Amino acid sequence: MEQHESTAAQPSAPGDRGVWEVDCGRRPVSDRAGQPLWEWVACDRAGTFVHRQVAPQGDVNPAWIRGQIIAAAGPDGVLPKELVLFRPEALGLVAAAATELGIAVRGSRQTPTLKAWLRHHYQQHPLRDRDTGGPYDPLALVQRPPLPIAATLQGQRWRFAALPAGEFEPLWRDRPVPLKSLPAAHSPLALGLASDLPLPGIVIDAGRSAMPLARWLWQQEPFAVQFMLGQPDGAILEAGLGDRWVLATSADAEVRAAGHTFENRKRMARGLHFLLIRPDESDRTHTALWLLKGD
Repeated sequence: MEQHESTAAQPSAPGDRGVWEVDCGRRPVSDRAGQPLWEWVACDRAGTFVHRQVAPQGDVNPAWIRGQIIAAAGPDGVLPKELVLFRPEALGLVAAAATELGIAVRGSRQTPTLKAWLRHHYQQHPLRDRDTGGPYDPLALVQRPPLPIAATLQGQRWRFAALPAGEFEPLWRDRPVPLKSLPAAHSPLALGLASDLPLPGIVIDAGRSAMPLARWLWQQEPFAVQFMLGQPDGAILEAGLGDRWVLATSADAEVRAAGHTFENRKRMARGLHFLLIRPDESDRTHTALWLLKGD
C-alpha cells in the first residue's frame, strides 16, 4: 500500500529548495496485512511544496527513501543540498539514502515549516496513539531520562524570571553577550505577543563556571527548558535531537510554585521562553542568552 501527496503553494525560485525539512517514521496505523505504516514528508523552508508518501514498514529502506527524494525534486530534478530532520531514529536511515545522492543530512529540532504542516495535517486527520490511547502527536519524540550535567559546570544559583515581552528584544539587541541566540522566528513581535505579557525564563548565576557552562550548552543546541516535578523538582533542558539534561534541582515549595508559574507563562507566550547564563547576580555582565520556543 502506498499513498502519495504532493502540493505546491507557488512555483519555487532558484535556491528555495536548497534545504529541505523531512520526517520519516512509523505512524500508529497498519495496512490490511497488519504491517505498520511509515510516513515520509519533505518540504522546503519557504513552504512552496510538500511531498508525502506512506508505505508499509517492510518497504521502507534507503532505496525507497532515495526514490522519494528524487520524486520530490519534481520535473526539474534539482536535488537539495541538505536534509534537516528532527526525529533522531530516522537520521541513520535517511543519511544512508541521501549520501549516495551527494546530499548532506543534519539533525535539528529547528524544522518549523515541516512541524507546522504535520501539526495541521494531523489536526485534519486525527489518529489515536496505540500506546497511550490519546491523540497521536506527530511531533513527539522518545523521551530519554535526563542526565546530570558535570559538577564543574553547575551554577551557584538559579531562579525563574520574567520580562515584559515588548521589552525583551530592545533590552538585549545591543548588549554585549558573547554567546547569543535570538532567532527571528522566535521574536515576540513576530509571534504577535502582547507587549505587557510576561515572557518567562530561567537565570543561572554560574560564577567562574559561567563561560565553560555557556560553551557546553552552546554545543548541546538548546531547544527548550521544562520544569519537571520530582524528588527533587528540576529544570530540564531539552537539547540536540533528543538529549535531556538536569540544569538545576530544588526541593523548595516556593520554587515549585514558581515552576508552575513558569510553565503557565510559557503556555500564554505560545511556548516562548529564555535561558540566561551570567557570572553573578550583579547583572553587569552576561555570558550567554537563548530565546527558545520548544516546538
